[in-house]
Amino acid sequence: MKNQPEIYVSIDIEADGPIPGPHSMLSLGAVALDAEGTELGSWYANFDLLEGAQAHPDTQKFWAQHQKYYDLTRTWCQTPTEAMTHFVEWVEALPGRPVAVAAPAGFDFTWVYWYMMRFVGRSAFSFSCVDMRTVSMCVLNRPYADTTKRHWPRHWFHPTVKHSHHAEEDAREQGYSFVAMLRDLRQQHSVRDSNN
Repeated sequence: MKNQPEIYVSIDIEADGPIPGPHSMLSLGAVALDAEGTELGSWYANFDLLEGAQAHPDTQKFWAQHQKYYDLTRTWCQTPTEAMTHFVEWVEALPGRPVAVAAPAGFDFTWVYWYMMRFVGRSAFSFSCVDMRTVSMCVLNRPYADTTKRHWPRHWFHPTVKHSHHAEEDAREQGYSFVAMLRDLRQQHSVRDSNN
């Protein structure tokens, strides 16, 4: 496994609150990419709500402003066990070593990891996830506070796929940005090496 190429799995979730357990994940989207940006596959599912969980009032206000996309998360729903079992199997079947990527990792990966452990009993990514803002901090050489998307260079954004609150579309947009960051990082190292 260690000698296999890394496959970057960009993950994005939609939820009805800030943390899993008291609240529910509504949908999960993932796009697998190699280091050059070739898409190797995608995955998407909507989830049944957790028993006993409730939507957070602040998140309800957000979804009221994006009703179209909320409604999309409530169609063709699967049980968390069914959906997460399929997701873990999909990740584990990828032709390389899967590395989770999220923006921010502290939010999206928290949900995905909790659901994997709760409903499947194992994580397809071990315990870790690459945080894109941390990568951008390194590439841009800026303080973390100055690494939000509004500080990113234009070429890091997908030319056609825009952020929409649809988990698969957002995972694809995010994966494109991550690969663009990696390209810039490799270029910086190449220039530094040639100057030494």
